[in-house]
Amino acid sequence: MKILLMKDVFKLGRAGDIKKVADGFGRNYLIPQGLAVLATPGAVKQADRIRAKAAERRQALNSELSGLAEQIQGLQINFPAKAGETDKLYGSITSQQVADAVTEATTFEIKRQQLEMQPIRTLGEHTVGVRLTMDLVPEFTVTVYREGEAVPGSKEAIAEAAEAAEAEAAEEEAAEAEVVEEVAAEEESEDAVAEEVPEESEE
Repeated sequence: MKILLMKDVFKLGRAGDIKKVADGFGRNYLIPQGLAVLATPGAVKQADRIRAKAAERRQALNSELSGLAEQIQGLQINFPAKAGETDKLYGSITSQQVADAVTEATTFEIKRQQLEMQPIRTLGEHTVGVRLTMDLVPEFTVTVYREGEAVPGSKEAIAEAAEAAEAEAAEEEAAEAEVVEEVAAEEESEDAVAEEVPEESEE
């Protein structure tokens, strides 16, 4: 069926666009939600007016939410989680958990439906987008770290990394020193053997 979008619909189109969609999607979701109407000849004539008004609303909304977009862009959200040896989580970090964390960090209510993400099931860094408007989709980072370990990037984690690096450097120095000692010992042994071999007497 053909419909005329009355509002912006993410991944489908902007208000004023005429789109062909599945009957069920149009009749059961888009039209009842007020997001679209049937693309009748009378409705199509209103497309330009709908598009112009939507552009004005979009511009105003973009200006209103630009500050929030700046807050979200580059935001760092951390979650501790239990995981196996392969870094796979026992469970997952859900979009609702992430939405709640962003809401707490920005004091602006973010709904899970606005997040561009699947449930997170592995340790590490994950990039997530937030659909504020059709034009504003700031991204932030969700870091999932093993429960009981230091938060990545924290002073504790940096200190632990420095200690590990120092320990590794010390082990390498010890290994090198051991090799040098072994080489020196072999050279001394060879010199001793050479001294013990008698010179052939001249007849």
